Amino acid sequence: MLSEHIQQQIQRELIKYPAEQKQSAVMSALRFVQDEKGWISTDDMADVAAYLGMAPMAVHEVATFYHMYNLKPMGKHTLTVCTNLSCTLCGALDTVKYIETKLGIGMGEVTADGKFGLREGECMGACIDAPLMTVSNRRLCGRLTPEKIDQILAELDKS
Repeated sequence: MLSEHIQQQIQRELIKYPAEQKQSAVMSALRFVQDEKGWISTDDMADVAAYLGMAPMAVHEVATFYHMYNLKPMGKHTLTVCTNLSCTLCGALDTVKYIETKLGIGMGEVTADGKFGLREGECMGACIDAPLMTVSNRRLCGRLTPEKIDQILAELDKS
């Protein structure tokens, strides 16, 4: 069941759309769930579907299409590294290997302390700053080097 807080957030979002197009708020609703819980379960998707009057499969399709949704617990800080062509040509695979080695996890895994999760992402639209990663879908970090990655991880480790 969606918390009262999530329902309030969805209600504020719904006023942006015509009443007969409540499904337009699905991406925001999923984000609200993830912000509160850290990830989105199939039960959460079903709750969002019921709240917006949608088929559960339609919500599932949205949640699985976009890389910004965590469909399993991914740690306090989810690092999503773009591995599309532009980033790969600029060293994204080396970036991934460095982060995997630094954190002792592989792609799709979470550190033992639950602090960091590592995911592969689709194009983030900032190819000029490749290679790139986002931190918990909130912060875009570009022109990544081992030194810059170390600095980002150190900052996150303190929070």
